[in-house]
Amino acid sequence: MSNLDTNYCYSFPAVRGQQAGKPFYIATCPLRLIPKIFVYDEEEVPVELRAQRTLNKNRIPEMARYLVESPNDYVFSAITASVGSEVDFISSEGGANLGTLKVPMDAQILINDGQHRRAAIEEAIKERPELCQDNIAVLFFVDEGLKRSQQMFADLNKYAVRPSPSLATMYDHRDQASELARYLALNSRPFVGFTEFERSTIGAKSSKLFTLSGIKQANRSLFNKKPKEGFSEEEKQVACHFWERLNEHMPEWLQIQNKQLSAAEYRQESIAAHGIGLQTLANVGAEILNLPEQEQQEKFKKIAKLNWLKSNPHWCERTMQHGRLSKAVSSIFLTSVQVKREIGLPISKDDTVKEQELLNT
Repeated sequence: MSNLDTNYCYSFPAVRGQQAGKPFYIATCPLRLIPKIFVYDEEEVPVELRAQRTLNKNRIPEMARYLVESPNDYVFSAITASVGSEVDFISSEGGANLGTLKVPMDAQILINDGQHRRAAIEEAIKERPELCQDNIAVLFFVDEGLKRSQQMFADLNKYAVRPSPSLATMYDHRDQASELARYLALNSRPFVGFTEFERSTIGAKSSKLFTLSGIKQANRSLFNKKPKEGFSEEEKQVACHFWERLNEHMPEWLQIQNKQLSAAEYRQESIAAHGIGLQTLANVGAEILNLPEQEQQEKFKKIAKLNWLKSNPHWCERTMQHGRLSKAVSSIFLTSVQVKREIGLPISKDDTVKEQELLNT
């Protein structure tokens, strides 16, 4: 008879497995139990006595909103936890490793991976109580003390790699900015065949000119959009028209499309073949779009005459840092101001002051 039989326990359908000679259990847990089972008070526990990172509370609202707004098609990966006491596994008739996992209700259960998911679940079910009936997988390990739990956290996160912004954009079908970037990359002439979909940097010998994440960010700048703001169908059409029209006034882009110029060579020489150039064109484009049609045409013609070469002295203190292109927000701002100046767009007093402050830094 197990010594757990006299205790109150949580019971989970589970599968038993083994890693490094130690048992672990994959259980199915209702979302309503997650806040009750996994209690986490980081303020009372110093870092040397914890086995997880500090909770980043800024991440919670976004993750909770994801659950609330996508109740029929969200995906949450398993939570990994350590149980600080004995557990009992009762095998079913279907096999020795299929059965029910019993965990004492008074056991200390420590999250090794998934504390932000746990907090998001707690917030989401307040707004959508029906989520309580959903389930999440929990991977339970029997705890062997704090040192082992801390090592588990280190091991679980050591090889975790976030997808590149471009790949995340490619696969994100909920974000309208990602949707617009994909559409342009597959349908707009300057981007078709010249977009890197997987990486957010382009290799020196690559035939690509733009990254998908770069196109996404440029579209946000074109319409002065914040990260979570969407795009209307009208804005989608405006974006398509703008980039197609701009393309006709970028001589080197056209030469590459017509196979008269190597993309790799162009990237070595011109800032217009990099993210900072695309971002600058979007910043300037946001103001061009507010002009009457005749004035827009005049500005596009002036863009066609710009010297985008890295050797151009105008870019020295703006776009380049220590001889290399800079991705800093300040560099994008300074480059955008210079392009506006060269094509005759007005520069506000605030921007002039900010420009001088940055150049004198």
